[in-house]
Amino acid sequence: MNLLRQSLSKLAVIWALAIVFLGLTFTTDNFFSVMNLRNILDQQAFILIIAGFATIVIISGGFDVSLGAIYILSPIVALKVENSTGSLLYMILAGAAVGIAAGIVNGLIIAYGNINSFITTLATSFILFGLAYILSDGSILSISDIETRSFVTKKIFGITSATWMALVFLIISWILLERTRFGRSVFAVGGNIEAARLSGIRVARLQIIAFTLGGFGAGLAGALNSIRTTSAQASDDFSVIFAVIAAIVVGGTSIAGGSGAIWRSIAGVFFIAVLVNGFNLNGIDPVYQRIIQGLVILLAVGADSIRSKRNT
Repeated sequence: MNLLRQSLSKLAVIWALAIVFLGLTFTTDNFFSVMNLRNILDQQAFILIIAGFATIVIISGGFDVSLGAIYILSPIVALKVENSTGSLLYMILAGAAVGIAAGIVNGLIIAYGNINSFITTLATSFILFGLAYILSDGSILSISDIETRSFVTKKIFGITSATWMALVFLIISWILLERTRFGRSVFAVGGNIEAARLSGIRVARLQIIAFTLGGFGAGLAGALNSIRTTSAQASDDFSVIFAVIAAIVVGGTSIAGGSGAIWRSIAGVFFIAVLVNGFNLNGIDPVYQRIIQGLVILLAVGADSIRSKRNT
């Protein structure tokens, strides 16, 4: 009985995803169509890239609200580089560099300034949003060669190249977390930072690396997304980071740090994506969609709290 209960608890997000998926398959026209399922995969590709690296940040005990701002700023810088050089490679590298730079700054402030990660990244997110407005001069930037859009839209075995890229970076984030000394240290720091420090783990360095990885994921995803949309515009939209955090939390990664997994975040991303897709196909009012999504997140956080109390 205990084994069954543990199995249900550990795989809760998978069971929930399966129930929603099967429910929509039998009740909603066009949901279980090849085109719709491919669209879901393609639409979540860049969210998955961010979620993979953001999971490492959260397991380490951090909380990076600035990822959404990096996702807005990086394509603006990337498109400016592309417009000047005509190089797709330089464009992608520029977008990733923006994320890396922002992540390093966040990590340094948090590690050596001893400032709460949520407060730090909330503050830097407003700075990054401001920089995006300044650099874009409030205008829409467009890619100079629209044909380069095929870089992320090309179909390989029926799946877009963007989705394959997401898979590659999810594998990289999984290896970093599950198959390296760094990953073991991430769990240790997130579980008990003082115990990790006493055991010889260089906590400050680990925090900087974790936030740098998170920034890299957001910067890369932002640049790739601007290739798909062929444009970018400054905004102060937090929707991307809310979507990422919601997926990670719903997936079962502890928001307090110390436990979680990349596969959980992947399942969380697709659970929310399938849920929203079902809402849209059934014509559910967006207002009610927000209410239901909020309740789902509350249930996930509540379940995490109960698990944490049982383990103490």
